[in-house]
Amino acid sequence: MAFLGCFGYKLIKRGGVPDARVIVEDDKDDGLDCTTITGQVTRYTSGELKKFTTNFSTSKLIACGGFSTVYLAEFANSTLGAVKIMDSSSEHLNRIYKQELDILLQIQHDNIVRLLDHCDDAELGNMLVFEYVPNGTLQDKLHGKRDTIIPWRNRMTVAFQLAQAIEYLHEKSPLQIVHSDIKASNILLDKQFNCKLCDFGSAKMGFSSSVLPPTNRMMLGSPGYTDPHYLRTGIASKKNDIYSFGVVILELISGVEAFSSDTGERLISKAAPVLKNVSTVAEMVDPRLNGDYELEEAKAMASLAALCLSNCSSLRPSASEILEVMRSRMSSISFLCSVDKKV
Repeated sequence: MAFLGCFGYKLIKRGGVPDARVIVEDDKDDGLDCTTITGQVTRYTSGELKKFTTNFSTSKLIACGGFSTVYLAEFANSTLGAVKIMDSSSEHLNRIYKQELDILLQIQHDNIVRLLDHCDDAELGNMLVFEYVPNGTLQDKLHGKRDTIIPWRNRMTVAFQLAQAIEYLHEKSPLQIVHSDIKASNILLDKQFNCKLCDFGSAKMGFSSSVLPPTNRMMLGSPGYTDPHYLRTGIASKKNDIYSFGVVILELISGVEAFSSDTGERLISKAAPVLKNVSTVAEMVDPRLNGDYELEEAKAMASLAALCLSNCSSLRPSASEILEVMRSRMSSISFLCSVDKKV
């Protein structure tokens, strides 16, 4: 089982949210404040979370990073979850936690990882409890073990569902949200290869763009995915997410990583000839598919990627426009369009 790098940290091992106007209740456990989400069937104290993770045993460790660790939790009813413990040693880290929590409490979508619970523990740190998504991340499935090959139809399904999640964040959520870190390692896959977008630690809320100081390292983003316009200006906008989505499309078509740590080459640079002439897209389609893909769909997706990656951010399509194109030109996802999921 694997709940992999959705939190942006080094993998160690292992293979619905209420209404936006959520009410929270305080539950005390041995003097520790644990806040749980009203309306959920399950409610957990910090003591219970220790029990479900075998006292946060290393055998339950899923991922770790500089400021958080993630543990596999087995609840009393034998279902699984993932407990993310965040460092609370500074005011800055507490602000990041509260910002992510504020966002997670207000969103609900089938293609966004579901928050089950949260707990503020003075000893252990701030904790977020998520649903467990068992099939790892898109990063690992596309670029990890080479014996795993995601079929073309599943790749197009992931692209469509990711666009749905972005549309929800940008246009349909209670607060308009810019995710700011869309990448393959932040896309979880369930057993049926359905998409679950995760990690809202870099997200921004509200309609207006935010301008970050040039010295803020957070604006560097993830190599290969970050909008050059954002890097130049520090202005965060919905178009940043659209750019990153375009990179993910190229990954799904080609099976190539967004950024090569060995050569420093970006996928968008390698794909430049195809983006200029989509009729040549067959040259970059993942060879592991052995020709089992729809050429016209590949052309349509390459054209869409070119629009998303436009140097002029104002020319990039919105998420709803992306979905409209995909519905009209992608026969592989017709089964999704006929039962379009509502949020």
